[in-house]
Amino acid sequence: MPKAIVISPGEDYHTLHLKDVPLPRPGPHELLLKIVAAALNHRDLYIRQNLYPAISFESPLLADACATVCSHPNQASQPQQFAISTRVLINPGAGWLDNPEGPEEAYTVHGGTSTSPLGMLQEYIAVPATEVESAPDHLSDAEAAALPLAGLTAWRALSTKSGNAKAGRNILVTGIGGGVALMVLLFGVAKGCNVYVTSSSTEKIEQAKSLGAKDGVLYIDEAGWPKALRQLLPHDRPFLDAVIDGAGGDIVNSTWKLLKLGGVIVSYGITSMTPPALPMQAVMKNIELKGSTMGSRREFGEMVRFVGKHEIRPVVGRVVAGIDNLRGIDGLFDDLNEGKQFGKLVVGMENHDRGAPIEPKL
Repeated sequence: MPKAIVISPGEDYHTLHLKDVPLPRPGPHELLLKIVAAALNHRDLYIRQNLYPAISFESPLLADACATVCSHPNQASQPQQFAISTRVLINPGAGWLDNPEGPEEAYTVHGGTSTSPLGMLQEYIAVPATEVESAPDHLSDAEAAALPLAGLTAWRALSTKSGNAKAGRNILVTGIGGGVALMVLLFGVAKGCNVYVTSSSTEKIEQAKSLGAKDGVLYIDEAGWPKALRQLLPHDRPFLDAVIDGAGGDIVNSTWKLLKLGGVIVSYGITSMTPPALPMQAVMKNIELKGSTMGSRREFGEMVRFVGKHEIRPVVGRVVAGIDNLRGIDGLFDDLNEGKQFGKLVVGMENHDRGAPIEPKL
């Protein structure tokens, strides 16, 4: 029988559990997909830490996957949009079609919760044909799996919410190394922005520069990093147009002096667990603090097509092989918990991938 990974209850940290599941039977407008690679996000760690709402012990984990289209012996007709063996990406959420302001319905993210029965850490899945996009040909399976949630979140934060995804604009991306931050960097560079980054690691800043970042500063000097960043900005545009942030905390206090009048801070997460405060100085400067989470089905399609057009490659930090490799998958969660990663952490369902090295089973 096909395999899937769910969680079993733990006192402080839920454990991974490999179980047999029946082969999904797709409906008349659904595709049967064989998942070839799936990727982790911070929400998956929060689910295991019991810090996420509506946790399920029945739905498979993970929202990100690259899959291939299969035929089904009991399916009378196959949706015609995608040929058998086509590689596809699955929209990581549901309930949001095209409203630029927010979801039309109750929005849910796939993987590990009771709000959606779908999760990508399994061998086969049935999804509506309208919820998939062809995977860009230049991507390996692991790179393709790394794209959906991080790419969608980054695309909306930069392209829809910031209003500054334009050539020559100065964009600060905080906490470089995570999947979303790296995708904002890659999108910004492709759009001609001057992208600057913060990190706790000189090595990560250098890696970001190799991907097109103009420069970066260490945020471990809490008082000094904004001054250091000011020295790096171009003389003909000595201010930030927008900040894309996933940590929260003191980000507004740290950047309002650097931002232009009416500058924008887009917050797509609060990994610091401290909500950002809006001081009166930022109010008087007309700084906008905008929340952004995931994105619509339309934005998902726009993002995937942009990646294909510009041959953008999501950064993959590490890949382990095999859905039965629970020890190796646990190691990916450890990397995420310790902040070691630079790029996405991926599970290859089998021992092969189009172009990406996979670690052997432990």
